Amino acid sequence: MSIKRDQLMNYLSELLQPAKYKDYCPNGLQVEGTDTLHKIVTGVTASQALIEQAIAEKADAILVHHGYFWRGENECITGIKKNRIKAVLANDINLIAYHLPLDHHAEYGNNTQLAKVLGLTVESGLDPHDDSVPGQIGRLQTPMSAGEFSQLLAERLQREPLHLGPDPDSMIETIGWCTGGAQGYMQYAVDAGLDAYLTGEVSEPSHHLAVETETHFFAAGHHATERYGAKALGEHLADKFALEVVFHDMDNPV
Repeated sequence: MSIKRDQLMNYLSELLQPAKYKDYCPNGLQVEGTDTLHKIVTGVTASQALIEQAIAEKADAILVHHGYFWRGENECITGIKKNRIKAVLANDINLIAYHLPLDHHAEYGNNTQLAKVLGLTVESGLDPHDDSVPGQIGRLQTPMSAGEFSQLLAERLQREPLHLGPDPDSMIETIGWCTGGAQGYMQYAVDAGLDAYLTGEVSEPSHHLAVETETHFFAAGHHATERYGAKALGEHLADKFALEVVFHDMDNPV
């Protein structure tokens, strides 16, 4: 089966509501290719490796969480940006990217999908006063020690997490999380009196906040925590439109 590009983009705009977000990049169609789509490759980041995979598989579109044209980056199309865009254009491939809309979506978003992978029960959004802030608050199905939760993360995400804060033997049950580079959102978990906070990356102040507030902090990898949104969205598109959609997890240790 196939779908017209404009039909797909209209559907994705309705589903993900990108206009609701003040984002760091354009959401939606970033590079225009062929107007008829038979096969879509999905992934976390539109890296050269993912593009080459899409070319090899004769895909008509690439759908990712991390696309191009980030706020504050050099606008010039040189270096790796030139190489990537040249390859996409030369093969008439559409590049479609959703950043915050794909983090935040209630069904296909990275945060909801991560909760499913880890068996977390979702209770609310991370910010009780602003539902546009990505991230969620919930709890473990069964209380466990911080050390046991670290082991769970390593098993489910195939990454050894960094744990900061109280003793690994102390128990946790309530937790806040936001995938990717959301270490700055830890204060929401502290303010809510949660036992722990989980994200992808870590910054120098994270250690002090975890220790001084006695809140467990887990950094489990930016890529590792954001594998699941683009995959789930692609699977949905495959079911709805009878398209061929393939997810590729291009290895990234970060």
